Amino acid sequence: MPDTMHDSLHAAPHRDAHTGTATTGHEWDGIRELNTPLPRWWLYTFYACIAFAAVWVVLYPALPFTGTGLLGYTARGAADQDRVEQAAAAEPMLARLRAASPEAILADPDLRGYAVSGGRVAFANTCAGCHGAGGQGNPGFPNLADDEWLWGGSLAQVEATIRHGIRAPDDDETRTSMMPRFVADGLLTGSQANDVAEHVLSLTSRATDKAAAERGAAVFAENCVSCHGERAEGNREMGAPRLDDQVWLYGGDKATILRTVSYGRGGAMPAWERRLDLATIHMLTVYVQSLGGTEPAAP
Repeated sequence: MPDTMHDSLHAAPHRDAHTGTATTGHEWDGIRELNTPLPRWWLYTFYACIAFAAVWVVLYPALPFTGTGLLGYTARGAADQDRVEQAAAAEPMLARLRAASPEAILADPDLRGYAVSGGRVAFANTCAGCHGAGGQGNPGFPNLADDEWLWGGSLAQVEATIRHGIRAPDDDETRTSMMPRFVADGLLTGSQANDVAEHVLSLTSRATDKAAAERGAAVFAENCVSCHGERAEGNREMGAPRLDDQVWLYGGDKATILRTVSYGRGGAMPAWERRLDLATIHMLTVYVQSLGGTEPAAP
């Protein structure tokens, strides 16, 4: 009996009649597979890639735990070098920003443009989380894109707020005021707080209980005018908001007003003087004031 396996292994390869190329020797339903060799250019390219990879592994840190390669390159080092170069390029302008007051920056077109652009970036990094991407505010955090300012909107006042914050525990010069917890601390009864809420609503013609609003006016005069003013016009020296308009920090519906009267408010803002450099503070000052209504410097 002939050795069919030996014969199949040592038989001359079958060649395709049309191409003259040898086949693999396999056949499926009369179909044979050509054993076409790779083009030389493809092989040479493949070998070149292997050689290039070997050189790369030696020169650069291509494998974990093999060091930085002969060239000592790291992506982190390259990023650090980029930061150094960018800082050096920006230093002349930053030096001018540090030396100039916000008023002088605003008067210089070049400095003003640079400050607004840089302030926008700094605002996105440090302020937008509370005040919103466009400074439009969030519940409990003031809208900076209007002309209502709790602590004043002049450049000097805005800079002081940025530097020292609001009720910041780590700054002795921080802006400080506190809305009392009138009901929680027993200063007013719940009924009196309700009357005050109706009175506050009446300042913008929204009261639903005229008698309660009239009673609330008397309670307001005894307990609230020292901060909010006799006409509820607010007091920027104390950060007390106006109550005779439709701009609300925490909300202007009756339930929110009643909660404010009953339990007080005490929002806080970090003091950025120890966290940001002077140039960034000046850029933020100019940018923040540009979002809302500007105010002249105090005489």
